Amino acid sequence: MSGTTKGPHVTKVPLEPISRLVPFSALIMSIIFVNFFLIRFYLLEGFLLKRAYGKLYTQMNETTRRGFVNHHIAGATKLSILVLAAYPFIDVAFGTATFNSSFAGSKHVTQGDILVVVTQMLISMYVFELFYRPKISPVSVVHHVGTIMIGQTAIAISLNLVREKDATIEFILCTVWGAFDMVSEFLPHIAIILYRVYPTSHRFLYKVFRLSCITTLVGTLAETILTMYLFGSLWTRWTIAFKVTTPMLHVLFASAQLWGSYNFYRMYKRQERLLAELEGGVDDKEAGSKAEDTKRDRETVKSIEEAHQSSDAMSHYGSDIELPDQDRLRGSNKL
Repeated sequence: MSGTTKGPHVTKVPLEPISRLVPFSALIMSIIFVNFFLIRFYLLEGFLLKRAYGKLYTQMNETTRRGFVNHHIAGATKLSILVLAAYPFIDVAFGTATFNSSFAGSKHVTQGDILVVVTQMLISMYVFELFYRPKISPVSVVHHVGTIMIGQTAIAISLNLVREKDATIEFILCTVWGAFDMVSEFLPHIAIILYRVYPTSHRFLYKVFRLSCITTLVGTLAETILTMYLFGSLWTRWTIAFKVTTPMLHVLFASAQLWGSYNFYRMYKRQERLLAELEGGVDDKEAGSKAEDTKRDRETVKSIEEAHQSSDAMSHYGSDIELPDQDRLRGSNKL
């Protein structure tokens, strides 16, 4: 590096091939899909979830069961991506490395190799969810399809660097989006699983949903600030097509994530109301009014949460909660 050192490291990343694995993206995805099938069919559905949750799992209806399984797969996949990709992502986007730098001192594996593999893992996870879940909302479809197409496009255009002059920086920007997706949307998967396991622990769920709301909201705001900062820093390197489409796509994804945060806000407020009702914090007259509010909430939140299989983030775009079932549990517990 010479002369000036101003600006983030991403502005100095050269135009170069992302990884020698890019031409084998279809093979990588196929291997990941096979692993998803083996894990789902033989491990999770075969015995692990039955042993871990017992009747709670075996008595679920098909829609609920598939959503429950999907949250385990999505949560585990995102955790794996975080562990595997944290170092190469930080080193390439904000450190001193390039895509061709060695990974952890390896003579054969590069930072770009790892980033391509984890990108395919994330894309495969969303494809799996689109096929596996029997019910999924329009917001979720838009988010997942958008992520799939943008991620694969960023990888594909790197095969023609002569024509696609912004291929390298586009892929880096996609990894930034993906990193926030991993971090801010991991907790929502855990939150929905806990909701299934402890449906009547309203104080606990209140805290979990509130924390999920805060983390997804803060994550979206931080993602917007960092992404737009990097986008602006690279302004002179973008072609006109990316100068126009990148902000539009970010607004689309941010809107889906904010919708997910709003859903968790409604969910934790609902738990707060149920908690107040169960603890007798109101007199009989107020309790009657509260019951009406709860009934109204049940209908509103159910529609929200069904639509909310959308920005599971991760993800809280995939919440398939059926509130009437939980309310029956609450009612029997109350009696």
